[in-house]
Amino acid sequence: MSTPPQEPQKHGSCPFLMAAPAAHTDASVRGGGSSPDVADNPESHQLSRRRLLKLGAVGSGLAAATAGPGLVQLPQAFASPLRGQSGTDGPAFADGASEVTMQSAQQSSFEGEHQLAVLSEPTPYTAMVAFDVIAETRAELRELLQTLTSRMRLLYKGGLPQNDGPVAPADDSGILGPNVPSRSVAFIFGIGASLFDERFDLISSKPATLITMESFPNDNLDPAMCQGDFSVQICSNNADTVVHALRDITKHTRGAMQPRWQMDGFKSPPRPAGTPRNLMGFMDGIANPDTSQSSAMQQLVWVPQGGPESAWMAGGSFQVVRIIRMFVEFWDRAATYAQEDIIGRRKATGDPLDGTNEFSTPDYQSDPQGLITPLTAHIRLANPRTTASGPSRILRRGYNYARGLDVNGELDQGLLFTCYQQNLLNQFITVQGRLINEPLVDFISPIGGGYFFCPPGLGGDSSAYFGRGLV
Repeated sequence: MSTPPQEPQKHGSCPFLMAAPAAHTDASVRGGGSSPDVADNPESHQLSRRRLLKLGAVGSGLAAATAGPGLVQLPQAFASPLRGQSGTDGPAFADGASEVTMQSAQQSSFEGEHQLAVLSEPTPYTAMVAFDVIAETRAELRELLQTLTSRMRLLYKGGLPQNDGPVAPADDSGILGPNVPSRSVAFIFGIGASLFDERFDLISSKPATLITMESFPNDNLDPAMCQGDFSVQICSNNADTVVHALRDITKHTRGAMQPRWQMDGFKSPPRPAGTPRNLMGFMDGIANPDTSQSSAMQQLVWVPQGGPESAWMAGGSFQVVRIIRMFVEFWDRAATYAQEDIIGRRKATGDPLDGTNEFSTPDYQSDPQGLITPLTAHIRLANPRTTASGPSRILRRGYNYARGLDVNGELDQGLLFTCYQQNLLNQFITVQGRLINEPLVDFISPIGGGYFFCPPGLGGDSSAYFGRGLV
């Protein structure tokens, strides 16, 4: 990645702020990259890798993994969504909560109409992992979906791992001890546009608005960190629980899918109170649709029955993943009041610039010239709070990330942003279009992510699996 220039650049109302790069690349790619030694023939590398992985598959195939006893199943609880706030501050920042707990994620389940972990508040730890499917037939794809769903069920319910004797491979890694805790992990599963190609004859079932994520102006997308056939988000109170779940999933699906990219995230506690902060020091995600209002979720998040999308999609939601790097070393050199003008909120309290508390609703109509809240402020561009902008609200979920240093010795930190909506074009893409060339782009650079469709829940059928209506 290019290094931010060290020369000041005029931008918006803050001419003294340091500028970050705004490189443009196209991330319209799918499939895993080739290693350098076979770069001249990536297709032969992919095929040989597929054969190698299939030969190394656990057990005698995916059907065996699906049918295996695995973990002893414990009783399951259902979700009780938490209350959010109305409105949205846009896709560059994550959802916030007055208290970050695992309570709602422990109770979230995909056994009902929806994947209710979508509505749960962010947990202290997460991993967002994209996978490329290397299964070669539709039957193998079906078995993969069955296995993946089965492992998620078992990991959520917890219990005592299966023991097939001292010479048999261990069913569980043992990271969490002899017993896997129940309801200690939550999952969100998505399907990327690249799955709907000629491999499995699924083109006719492709969601109408699901596209490959393209580069917006000011993005610097790395193709190796973009897209994927599947997305799996793992959420927990503990980092080792996330690692345990990922190890289990990759072990039992080996030979049918392989990881493409991974981004780990964490959620900061409220400091000193209120909404947690992002790594720019601002309370992050103060405004969000109220997840306790079913009507709002039906209007904004869940795909309706009988709409323009296929029947198998009803009850699902479109997921956007954006890995947004923050140039924190340059940000830290900017004056606080300049940062506040860029965001549109007070750094210490989270109040909008014309408000008295973090949950005050900005009154932009009384400030048409932007004398209080600049017309280029992030929260004002993302949600102008007009009648026309209301339908483009999104349900935002996000985590901080810190990956150490980049190749130039600079801090590699930022936001693992996700959001959910009923329609990609009318919601996220519309909002993102309003944010093009905002002053904040001098300090951030989206570097990866993708668009996915999260299928509906399993409807209480113990034999159901994700994508059953698709394959």
